[in-house]
Formats: sequence, structure tokens, C-alpha cells
Amino acid sequence: MSFFLPGHEAVLLGCRGLALSHPGIGVCPDPLYLLATRPSPGRRVALVAGGGAGHEPLDAGLLGRGGLDAVVPGPVFTSPTGAQVEAGARAAAALGARDGVLLIVKNYTGDRINFALAAERVRAAGIEVAEVVVDDDLATAGTAAGRRGTAGVLVVEKMLGAMADRGAGLAALAELGSRVAAATRSLAVCARAHTSPSLGLPAFPLPPGALDYGVGIHGERAARTVAASGPVEHTVGRMLDELLAALPDGLPTTLPTGLPDGPSRPRADDGVIAVISGLGGTGELELRAISALVHRELTARGTPVRSLAAGVYATALDMAGFSITLTRTAPGWLELWTSPTDTPLRLPGPAGGGTALTPPRLSDGVPRRASLRNAPRAEGAFLRELHRLVLAAHADLTALDQAAGDGDFGDNFRGGVAEAARHARESGLAGTAALADTFRDRVGGSSGPLFGLLFTAMAPVADRVPADVRRLAAALQQALTRISAVGGAVPGDRTLLDALAPAARSLTAAPPEDRHRAVTAAARAAIDGALATAALPARLGRASYTGAHGTGRPDPGAVAVALVLIALARVHEPGPAARLPDPARITHAGVLG
Repeated sequence: MSFFLPGHEAVLLGCRGLALSHPGIGVCPDPLYLLATRPSPGRRVALVAGGGAGHEPLDAGLLGRGGLDAVVPGPVFTSPTGAQVEAGARAAAALGARDGVLLIVKNYTGDRINFALAAERVRAAGIEVAEVVVDDDLATAGTAAGRRGTAGVLVVEKMLGAMADRGAGLAALAELGSRVAAATRSLAVCARAHTSPSLGLPAFPLPPGALDYGVGIHGERAARTVAASGPVEHTVGRMLDELLAALPDGLPTTLPTGLPDGPSRPRADDGVIAVISGLGGTGELELRAISALVHRELTARGTPVRSLAAGVYATALDMAGFSITLTRTAPGWLELWTSPTDTPLRLPGPAGGGTALTPPRLSDGVPRRASLRNAPRAEGAFLRELHRLVLAAHADLTALDQAAGDGDFGDNFRGGVAEAARHARESGLAGTAALADTFRDRVGGSSGPLFGLLFTAMAPVADRVPADVRRLAAALQQALTRISAVGGAVPGDRTLLDALAPAARSLTAAPPEDRHRAVTAAARAAIDGALATAALPARLGRASYTGAHGTGRPDPGAVAVALVLIALARVHEPGPAARLPDPARITHAGVLG
């Protein structure tokens, strides 16, 4: 990847470039989404997909007739916000999708949370919504988080696009999407990591002659690093053996009912659709050669290849590697897969006008929290102190996240706090209320909504000096309960809850005679909880996909909670808080201690 532009600017300009070069695609810049402005006249249901940028041409490449109605891109390797998904879904529905919206969701924590929250808002506006979750990545099968959604989403989106143009209803499309996802498995390898957009260096080291076997499209390390011994067909053969063994049997013999002129006569079909995708740094020549090897090896194993596609479809920025996706076919599926489209990935067109869109009013039919909008103006000392701490810790938060995940947390957290500071200045909101607004609606990934819940709970009390320890304890406990319910984690899963839970306990148990230093004690408990995550295995989120690579370093989300409590203590209890450790240098588990 070349770094001519900051990541956030590259995403917006990339969307505008796509709209300019392809008639029938419009872009709304805030909240950001892309829309197919000339949908098929027979379509009754809008198809909406999205996810972090950096995987192009995935998702947006299938925008248009025969494909998707709206695509919602997040920052690089980060899910879009719920506000973006809601806006894209409502805009697509407004173009004539009278029977509702189908959300196509990749199985990542941030994507699932933000799409689910958006679905609630869209339903509140009177629009029918269903979801299809794509979880095709064999490398993470058996983990608590489940299989990731990777290149297999291309197959799901393409078939659903063809079926939607036939006039299928919402239930039939959701059923087909779930069946195709269940029949699809993917596996990816790389010989060189992608370049970190934040640091300009390889995201992780990989020695010559080694392959990370089972990497993710967000640049996550594989749990296995293997020697690239022998010719590439050995690696291809190993991947195909695992994929074929994992493909389910007993697929349905017909398409879902409710389609005009749909196939109805059962017949056997044991072939596969094979998709070979470069990860961004693998040339077309190599991909063509790999596709020939895939065809040869599948044929030798007695598996008919009904369709073979090779190209750059689902990338991880400039990672040098490739993925193989197999979908076991059922009657009628091949016809859907090969049906013509008018989308950028298939048929790029002449220069267009870059249609400008006006976003729908997201508040229509969805009540906002008046307490945040009407919060009294405060000095904002807590937000300013948190901003200083996060600026100092940004590089280390990034390094911690790269050790166990995709490396986007430092950018997301710093950007959210900085945007909240701007929002507070322009709106007059109290600092913590501005943090709540910003993280909830403008920060993607899982960190956005989860920290949004924390700041929402803290907003009524965090900016009031002196601290009301009883109310602050209740706020942290409320955040703990809500985050656990939404994200599915509990203390001990190596998440931000492992710092938040001890802080809440410490405040709740603070005796009256220690109320003048209770917030500092809670900050110390949060620090200890964050440090303790270095010894915990990750059970949820992207860190759970990467094996033991993050062991020995604290969880970046837990460290961020510690920063929040340190900032709070410095504002409310500057004397006692002066004895807290300096959080500016977080490089390993021992530094904070």
C-alpha cells in the first residue's frame, strides 16, 4: 500500500472515485455509504453489505444491478458505525425496496454489533429487516468467536443479487443467503504481512521461507506459521484437502420457494464453485497459475469444478498471499452465480457524474437520548486529560493491538477522543457526553459502540467536580452490565471488561473515610486488571483468532479503560492520582506496573 493519503481520507476519496467512474453509483459522505441509484425494476428487497475498508474490491465491486443496493465502508480494517449502516439501509429502501432490507454481515464482533444496532433503528422506522451472517473462514473454526467472514461473502452477495433481481421476497433471500454461507468455506495464506497504515512497516514479522497459514483479511496473524517447503502446489493441495473435508453434505436440492419461474425439480450436484483471490500483494500471473493448480487438484480428487474465478476480490491491503474459497453447489446456484451484472467488478463503465446524495434524517422514528443533548456545559477537564493521555499512548496501543489483532485500535481510540473534543467545542456538550455521542455514532469496530456505552453511562457524573463516588460506581456497574450484554464477553475473556470490572468493584466498596481517594483506587484497580490480561487467553473478538501471538502483553481495550480511569482520577483527585504510574509508555505488561 502507498501512503499518499491518511487512511480516513483515502476511504472517502476512494468512494468518490468509484462513483465518478461508474454511472449509477452515488456516494453520501456523512454518514458515509455508497448507493446503487439505478436498481433493477423487479427488485422488492434492498441488499446492504459493508465492513472495513482495505478489502477492495470486495462489497463495493458488486454495487449495482445483479448485486448490492448499498455498501457501507468503515475505516481501514474497522467496521462501519451503526449510524452508517442505518443511513445506507434507509436510503436503499427509499429507492423502491417495498418489502424491506437484507443486511449481509461478516462474522466479526464489530460488524455484528453495529449491524444489529442499525437493524433495530431501521425496524423502528417501519422497515422490515433480516440479516445473513457469513462465516466462511476455516482457519478460525472451533474458536469461541467462530469462523470469520472473508472472501466467501463474494459468493453470497453475487447469488443474492441475482435472486433479488428476480423479485424474491425478504424471507426467501434470507434463506438462500444462509444456505450459501453454510455451503462455503475459505482459507488464506501469506508470505508477507500487509503494511500497517499507522506505522508504515510490515504489520508482523515473517521470516523468509515461512507462510502464515490461516491469515485473516484484516491482517490478523494466523495461529500457525509453517515452512513453505516444496512447490506451491503442495500448499494448494493441503488447503484443498482441509476445505473439502470441511464442506457440509446434505445441501438442499431446490432453491427457496416463492420465486417466479424458479427451479423446483430436485437433482444431484456435487460440484463446487472455486474462487481464488489475491490478498493485495500477489500478481495476476501468480493468481492465474494458482487457479490452474486448484482446478487440477480438485479434478484429481474427483470434485467437479462448476465455475472457476481468479482475481483480486477480497484483499488485506498489500498482503502477499492468496485465499481459496469453495462453495458446494446446489441446483440453480450456478445459474445465479453466472448471471450477468452491471457492477464495477464485472463491467466498469465510462466516467460518471458522482451523484451527490442527501442522507436521510437518522432521528426520524428513533428517539435520541435527550439527557446527552441537554447535558449541562462543564469545563471539560476530563476530556482534555484523556485526550493528552491517548495522544501519548497512541503508538503503544497500536503495537499492543497488532500483537493480538489487526492494529486499528490505537487509531480508532485516538480519533474518537479527538473528534469528541471537537464535537464538545462546537456543540457545547459536556466532555463525557461528547465522548458518548462520538463513540456511539462515529467510531466503528467493536471499540466504538462498546466505549460508547461506557461514556454514555459516565456522562451524567464524570464531569461534575467533586466526584459523586456512589453515582460513579453505579455508572461503571451499568456500563459493565450493558457492555457484557451487547458484546457477549464477561470478565476473564481478555477484554476491556477485565479493567472495568475491578474499577467498578473498587468504587462500590470504597468506605466513607476513603471517598477522597476512591477514584484513584479504582484507577489502580483498572491498571491491575489491564496488566492481568497479559496472562489471559483471548476468547472473543479478533484477538481470539491469532493463537498465542498476543500472550504476554495486556489487551489494548483494557489498557484504554485504565487510561479513562487515570484521566478521571487526575481530574477529581489530583493529589492521590499523582502517585499513579505514568501510562505514556505502554510497551509490555511490566511498564504500567
